[in-house]
Amino acid sequence: MTAAIIAEELALLERIRDLLEKLPPKEVPSEEPIIRELERLRDQLVGGQENKDAMALHEQFHRQESLLRQLRVSRRAPQIDPQSPYFAHLRLREGGEERDLCLGRATCIEPGMRIVDWRNAPVSKIFYRYDQGEEYDEDIAGHHRVGEVLVRRTVAIRDGVLERIESPEGIFTSDTSASDGWEHLDRSTLRLAGGEGSALRAHKAGDAGDRRLGTDLMGARRRVDKRLPEITGLIDPSQFDLITRPGSGYLVIRGAAGSGKTTVALHRIAYLAYDDPEIDSTRSLFVVFSPGLRNYVGHVLPGLGLEQVSIKTYAEWCGHQRKRHFPRLPNEHRIDAPTLVQRLKLHPVIGRALAVQAKEVDGPATVEQAVDDWASVLTRADLLEKTCADFAPGVFSRAEIERFCDWNRRRNEEFFQWMAGDSAAQASLDPEDDALLLRAWQLRVGPLQAGGHKPLRYRHIAIDEVQDFSPIEVQVLLGCLEEGRSITLAGDTQQHLMEDSGFTSWSEFLTYLGVPGAEVETLRISYRSSREIVNFALAVLDDLREDDEPPEAPRSGPPVEIFRFTDLGACVAFLAEALRELAHQEPLASVAVLTPTPELSAAYFEGLDHGDVPRLRRVQQQDFTFAPGVEVTEIEQVKGLEFDYVVVVEVTDDQFPDSAHARRRLHVAATRAVHQLWITNVGTPSKLLSVAH
Repeated sequence: MTAAIIAEELALLERIRDLLEKLPPKEVPSEEPIIRELERLRDQLVGGQENKDAMALHEQFHRQESLLRQLRVSRRAPQIDPQSPYFAHLRLREGGEERDLCLGRATCIEPGMRIVDWRNAPVSKIFYRYDQGEEYDEDIAGHHRVGEVLVRRTVAIRDGVLERIESPEGIFTSDTSASDGWEHLDRSTLRLAGGEGSALRAHKAGDAGDRRLGTDLMGARRRVDKRLPEITGLIDPSQFDLITRPGSGYLVIRGAAGSGKTTVALHRIAYLAYDDPEIDSTRSLFVVFSPGLRNYVGHVLPGLGLEQVSIKTYAEWCGHQRKRHFPRLPNEHRIDAPTLVQRLKLHPVIGRALAVQAKEVDGPATVEQAVDDWASVLTRADLLEKTCADFAPGVFSRAEIERFCDWNRRRNEEFFQWMAGDSAAQASLDPEDDALLLRAWQLRVGPLQAGGHKPLRYRHIAIDEVQDFSPIEVQVLLGCLEEGRSITLAGDTQQHLMEDSGFTSWSEFLTYLGVPGAEVETLRISYRSSREIVNFALAVLDDLREDDEPPEAPRSGPPVEIFRFTDLGACVAFLAEALRELAHQEPLASVAVLTPTPELSAAYFEGLDHGDVPRLRRVQQQDFTFAPGVEVTEIEQVKGLEFDYVVVVEVTDDQFPDSAHARRRLHVAATRAVHQLWITNVGTPSKLLSVAH
């Protein structure tokens, strides 16, 4: 059976590559005739015509413009890559007849070859909804289809070479050292070894000497197989149903860490772009919280055939728009605002108060009036107290509101002195003010502006890690969405690290956005981490868990291990030895050493550097390389990312007290690990680690 599967897939690839080579080059019509006609029509319009002639010329001009746009869109349409033509192989039996088809990122149907684009071919739903051996019963493209899935395999093809086959019969990877050139892995071995009998092990000081990272003997081989086509091939039925939802309205996705929320959001853009090519343009916006996740998304989208989608952190997008719309305001941000000020500026109460201010205070639709609205709301204690009483009773006391307004009055004095030309005034804005000012513009002036005084409009917006955004930040984005277009929100309140963002629950958040009752879709399978890691991370959350039923974690692995050391030097020496050995055994592994503070990151980096750990990097501004090696950074910098191995250091009572924020923080750190998780502490272990007992 093994040899037959390999031979069959090799023969299929050879046949398809041979057929692709013989296909004549696709001819694309030239733009030149259309451009010449546009120039001729433009000259006639500039030369002046009678009204009736001018109207006809305008119609002709717009018709030619539309033809040119369609031609350019067709040129951007995905083409079959002969070096990696497909990522999945299906064989179906219907009515006694069998047929083979492949799924790829473009469609090519020729005699002897059927490759269909996973995003648009209706038959792709069979691949995503049914397993090998199952019977299907579906309405596809207006026809009722009943049959059986005889073969369902995913493949990895790189540089025209078949490197991996995954099927129910097993995993087959190319290996020049094997006698037949292939290595066969039983599917049951696709887990980390050493995990039976214990989900978590705690070690006393001095007991760590024989422990090693990298208990998965096949880990080094599978590191090579992190290519995008396999990701598309592994989308599950629930994810596929969300990806292929109609292209208008809200899609709100929640799910545990590693359940595929980002994957769904990315593939949904690719799916929508198939029917609406203008989705793959700067008129689509993918918004993330951190530069690290932005860089990751930037690596993934081109592999989905998306080259033009704009990817921004919210701070980048919002800061740029604020400077464009309010060019006379200070560019500098201050970072000394008290926590109370940050909390209230991000709270939905401020958004409500801005709306009341714009409605009740007469004024022109000007930039100056929008600035006045913003400054007034920040200092009107009466308005804020009433708004709090109406929409968020008990959240802020009268004394807190007075302190907030007093602080802003002092800042406003500096601000308006600077605006009046006083060069000595030290004026600057809080980072939170960018969104408030843009919202004030929308409420007073109207839509945000693009170039040429046109409204700034997006066809699709996706927001990842939305639980760390404030409602008013999301409202600003919603105000830029074309009427009837779509938005995807993805998040997990269990990973909510930005305490001051104002996100309390999905229902309240959606109510603040003006869409109460919007359905929240839940992904219930956690693919990233092993069962042991998932169980540990959920135990850390305790009563902060969103669901009574834990997410399903299909894969088992080694236990989560906790190590205690008497001093930092001993901990660093132990980790340096383990990481050196891992680098030797698995040179392609990615490792994160996560710390609670930048100071501890610096200390551990210096120690591990002295310990000659290879490919060691200190990440300070989320400048992750996504390359093999060891990256030392703080927990907050790795939101949305994953690593083969994770070591969380200094999980002590001081750094991780028994609080909601600390629980979520440790949960986020733990769920970055794919294969193995270690916890270390120097000092009194955090009470959160009591799950070890």
